[in-house]
Order: sequence, then structure tokens, then C-alpha cells
Amino acid sequence: MPDTARPAPTPGPDVPLPDGLSRVALWTASAHAAEYGRPAPYVRDPWAAGFLRAAGFTGGPPGDGPLQRLLPDWAVVRTRFYDEYLVSAARSGCRQVVLLGAGLDTRAFRLDWPTGVHVFEVEDPALLAFKEHVLDRAQPTCGRRSTVGCDPAGSWGGDLLAAGLDPRRPTAWLCETHLYHLQPHAVESIVGTMTELSAPGSTFGAECVNAGAASSSFVAPFLEALSATGISWHWQLAEPEGWWAEHGWDARVADLFTLPYVVRRLDPYLPLLTEAAARCVFLTTGTLGDAR
Repeated sequence: MPDTARPAPTPGPDVPLPDGLSRVALWTASAHAAEYGRPAPYVRDPWAAGFLRAAGFTGGPPGDGPLQRLLPDWAVVRTRFYDEYLVSAARSGCRQVVLLGAGLDTRAFRLDWPTGVHVFEVEDPALLAFKEHVLDRAQPTCGRRSTVGCDPAGSWGGDLLAAGLDPRRPTAWLCETHLYHLQPHAVESIVGTMTELSAPGSTFGAECVNAGAASSSFVAPFLEALSATGISWHWQLAEPEGWWAEHGWDARVADLFTLPYVVRRLDPYLPLLTEAAARCVFLTTGTLGDAR
């Protein structure tokens, strides 16, 4: 069951977080918690509020620009997009699902998985321990869930295989927000391992920062405020389809404003969204190419 403990005292902005936790993960949890209170939520995450209480965390992304105001709703539509991607991939034959840099992701517990899905969560051991405390023996909705306690930015391939990943079977990978916080050489290593462990029919999903929009008046003030907290968007792409093709994957970027739930939720922000602002990140998915 979700954590129902009494809320912890509200911390100041500089209070240290529990070991392994990042503010990025908690910002997403905050968006999910608010969403869960809506009459018809796009994301149903009953554990999100418990994560916030257990961490003694309140607040959101730094600064008060238009991008910061949009981010909670953006986090919700991004989650919804990748929820649908993963369930579709599983129903199409990817019964192994790997969440790289899983953070406080509860998809193993809240999605309507087909029979026989094995969800692997690769994340820092301290964060996984915090997460297990809040989940409090909740039962997954997938067939099997395995946590892989190691640095998701480091060498994790052997640990994932030891946890039961079968590289002969198709896998659906998700790096929801993990990659763009890393240096490009680390991303190259992660994607190389992902490709190496993928059988034909495997798929991936990853949010990618648009290098062409990072210096725009919409994005740059947020990146400056973010940098002051010690967080940066290091990995940025100008042409994601080309980059992923060079690494063995046939990629495509979603046209978000063809998705009704995106249009409905982001409609209040449309006056703020120039074409560049509307494409400041790419929600990217793809399949393993025929030739690697």
C-alpha cells in the first residue's frame, strides 16, 4: 500500500535529501502526486505522495519562468507517453522491460501489463532501498520485478544479466530522463551496452534535449537556475534520428501535438510556446536496426 505516514516537517531548499535520492526524481514524484488528485488523472501513481513524505520534500524546479511553470504538466504527459510505449512494446513481444535510471518509477506496480512481463529497475542501491521502504511490500502488476542495485551511469550490464535478463529475447528499454544529465561519453557507453544486450525486436524510449533550443529565451533561464542547484543537461542532440541510427537504432520523434492528451493538458501554455519552445525536448522511441 502507499505510504500513509505523517508528513515530515517541511525542509528548507538546502536540506540534504536521503541517500541516493535526486531532486529530479522528487520533482517528478511531486507532479505525479498532484496528478493523482485530479478527477481523471493521466497518471495514477498512489505512491508518489508517500515518496515526498518519506523524503521530507516539498517544492519544485528552481526559478519561476514559463518553462518552470509548465514542467509539472510536462512531466505528466511525458510519463503518459512512455507508459503507453512500454505497454505497447510488451504486448508486441518485449516481455523484458528495463528501466535505466529508474528513480522513483512505479510502472512495475501501476501499469496493466500483459502476462509474463519481467521488469528490471537499474538504479543506485540507496535509492532502491528508500523506494522499497515506501512501497512497503506492494505487489507488482507485472509477472516479475527485479531491482538491479548499481550505478546506472556506470557499468551495469553484468549485473543486469545476473538479475535474469536474457539477451536472446527482445527487450523494451526506457531511459526516461536519465541520459541528458550525463556527459556524452557516458551516454555512448550506456547505449553501447544497451545495444549489445538487445535481441532483434527490441525497442527503446528516451527523452532527448534539443540542442537547438537550449539557448532559447524559453529554455536558457531554466538551465541557468538548474545549474545553480548542481544539475545540468549535458547531453543534447540536434538530430536524434541520425544519432540513434549511428548507434544501431531506427528512431522516431513523437509529434506531440497530434496526441489529444498532450493538447488538452498543455493548451493553457500554448501562447508561450513558439515553435522552438515546443520542441525543446524530443520524446524519442525506436527499434533495433536490421544491421548493427
